[in-house]
Amino acid sequence: MLLIVLLQRVLGFEVDSINSVQFSNHTGYSHWKGQVLTADELHVLYEGIKLNNVNHYDYVLTGYTRDTSFLEMVVDIVQELKRANPNLVYVCDPVLGDHGSMYVPQNLHPVYKNKVVPVADIITPNQFEAELLTGKNISTEKDAVEVMDLLHKMGPDTVVITSSDLPPRLGDRFLVSFGSQRILMPDGTRKTQRIRIEVPKVDAVFVGTGDLFAAMLLAWTHHYPTDLKTACEKTFSVMHHVIQRTISYAHEMAGPGRRPSPSQLELRMVQSKADIEDPAIVMEATVL
Repeated sequence: MLLIVLLQRVLGFEVDSINSVQFSNHTGYSHWKGQVLTADELHVLYEGIKLNNVNHYDYVLTGYTRDTSFLEMVVDIVQELKRANPNLVYVCDPVLGDHGSMYVPQNLHPVYKNKVVPVADIITPNQFEAELLTGKNISTEKDAVEVMDLLHKMGPDTVVITSSDLPPRLGDRFLVSFGSQRILMPDGTRKTQRIRIEVPKVDAVFVGTGDLFAAMLLAWTHHYPTDLKTACEKTFSVMHHVIQRTISYAHEMAGPGRRPSPSQLELRMVQSKADIEDPAIVMEATVL
């Protein structure tokens, strides 16, 4: 549903959305009920699309899953779609964990590393996920650049490390993110643009920000396919506007001195429509 709202109705993309889970609510709440789509069920849905000859896509976007067979089915589908359209762009958020620990089964790691990342064109790992996929720790900006280069060698032409623990130049109220894009030049050589961007921290736990980020990056790299700096400035600025509107609303609803509830922290997507369509740039990237 998030992709339909963002990409189809707001940003002009026609989207066929397949829910990998069908839950009553997101898992930031204390309780949830629902179903998880299996690999076989995904295959059946895709076969239905194929039978009607409407399996012609420019982009594929995937996020969180907990099942290796489901992930392997995604890879099979992406490879088939790329055979039909070699220009198809696969955007993958390789959700594995954060802050030094995995929150998906460990057997997903080799599937992402050996099967998913090699067919992806754009990936959006956090620092922990980037380190896990490459086997290299990030302790300096130089390390971050080397890790992104390693990820390029694995397949993707565009890598954005969405957050890191590196010290920000703007102070400890910020997080540091990095991006790197390999661009094929007319003479057949490749040029790499690398950027660094610092974003304000927010003292709250949101659910859906990774989905929002990947969807926005897809949209803005579509509009700026060879300008990662602008695409990231647009993407991170959307994130800032949505999160600030959400946290302001949540604190207002919770009242003075009270911590907002999960329902109060639901991302204010509808209220942020104008910012999603045309964000005021409040995050400026530095070219490395």
